[in-house]
Amino acid sequence: MDRVRLPLFLLRIGVFIVMLMWTLDKFVRPGHAAGIFKKFYGIDGISPTVFYVIGALELLLLVGFVTGTAKRYTYGLVLLLHAISTLASYQQYLAPFDNLLFFAAWPMLAACITLYLLRDLDTLWAMQKTP
Repeated sequence: MDRVRLPLFLLRIGVFIVMLMWTLDKFVRPGHAAGIFKKFYGIDGISPTVFYVIGALELLLLVGFVTGTAKRYTYGLVLLLHAISTLASYQQYLAPFDNLLFFAAWPMLAACITLYLLRDLDTLWAMQKTP
């Protein structure tokens, strides 16, 4: 069981880094975030203020996730957000060689699923040590 702690921690940090960059993008380039919401989710006309609020909520979630706090909820919400993002990009997978970077979403989705299913074993530098 001790051997699994480091790999799970590394998965948590890796997922956190990617999700953090996506979250920071909402603060740094809200217009870019608006374009993503329009293209992939069909949602248009969102003001930058709304992206700041979404970004702030995501940031709170990610702090909980990276610190291993309330794992059932934080790991589950990160998994849900990434699954929605991955599935919303389905058209990109239809032209794979024009959109190779989108395929990186699948191993990350697998990492999110792994972290959620093994959350009770993910105890290295985690606030919540036991279920």
